Amino acid sequence: MSVPAVLPAPAADEPLLTPEEERYYLASQWQLIWWRLRRHRLAMGSFWFLLGLYGIIPFVEFLSPYALRTRHPDYVYFPPQRVRFFHEGAFQGPFVYGHTMTVNMDTLKREYREDRSQIYRVRFVTRGEAYAMWGLWPMDLHLVGVDEGGTLFLLGTDRLGRDMLSRIIHGARISLTIGLVGITVSFVLALVFGGLSGYYGGMLDIAIQRLIEVIRSFPELPLWMALSAALPARWDPLLIYFGITIILGVIEWTGLARSVRGKLLALREEDFATAAQLMGASPPYIIRRHLLPSFTSHLIVSGTLSIPHMILGETALSFLGLGLRAPITSWGVLLSEAQNINAVALYPWLMLPVVMVVLTVLAFNFLGDGLRDAADPYA
Repeated sequence: MSVPAVLPAPAADEPLLTPEEERYYLASQWQLIWWRLRRHRLAMGSFWFLLGLYGIIPFVEFLSPYALRTRHPDYVYFPPQRVRFFHEGAFQGPFVYGHTMTVNMDTLKREYREDRSQIYRVRFVTRGEAYAMWGLWPMDLHLVGVDEGGTLFLLGTDRLGRDMLSRIIHGARISLTIGLVGITVSFVLALVFGGLSGYYGGMLDIAIQRLIEVIRSFPELPLWMALSAALPARWDPLLIYFGITIILGVIEWTGLARSVRGKLLALREEDFATAAQLMGASPPYIIRRHLLPSFTSHLIVSGTLSIPHMILGETALSFLGLGLRAPITSWGVLLSEAQNINAVALYPWLMLPVVMVVLTVLAFNFLGDGLRDAADPYA
């Protein structure tokens, strides 16, 4: 009869786990998610891009070369201006040339030509047009500017001579925040209705699911258009902003609510939920304290993927003239000025706001994909 081999016991001074293994096994769920997300280069690049975009929101007045509504009547449909560093072979630092304008009598189009005899230095953190920071404190400091008498239209101007770069930067404040506010409304509705439906079940579950099916039976864009058109045109622009946000959130909550319901149906039968119930915990407490935290990572992923959908919704409504309206400026409002195909053909820089919309939506989608892969750190 053979005797089974006995594995040698580890030495007294030999650790059972390496420091790396111990750090991994003792890490929290959020640490594991972050470590896996950092290995997803596309998701991390999108994360830092979005962080930079949202970081400029409080400082759009400082970052914009010109004020939002400043008009330059002598520079209507001015093409993007080129920043130069060398003049006649000599390094001069960043500068722009002056321009002369003539009207082409055949096409009636304004034509601008560089005047190389005029040089205007580009300045950083310089004095410029006055503005009210956050509408409270008068300031005139800008990140970038140009010598007096010169212009700095890096992305050109529109039909009223307003700087497109400044308007795109200001539009980011509205277009980016409308997604966050909208997803907050959507999350609240989804957690309330999805939580009640999944935990209690019965007739309440049937009623909520039929409501969701009715809402989802309508095509989204026509429903958005109908609700947006119902907003009174006399409303203050701020009320229009919140009205559009609530409309987007009210329509978007149904998919997430069904996801919450499915998770709660599975988790409410787990031992920890039964133990909390036997100890006298109320249903709202059990849902809030025990069930929802069990799939928080799933909620974050869902929210990340829903925000770009709301940004696209606002852009589409504003482009069609049914969303935000002037004087509020968003990327969708800026694109509404590019509806004329002749204007786009002659002045293609009017379509530049769509580049920001595409980049933002792609960044959210890439980040959502990375979070979805990292949400299960034990996979």
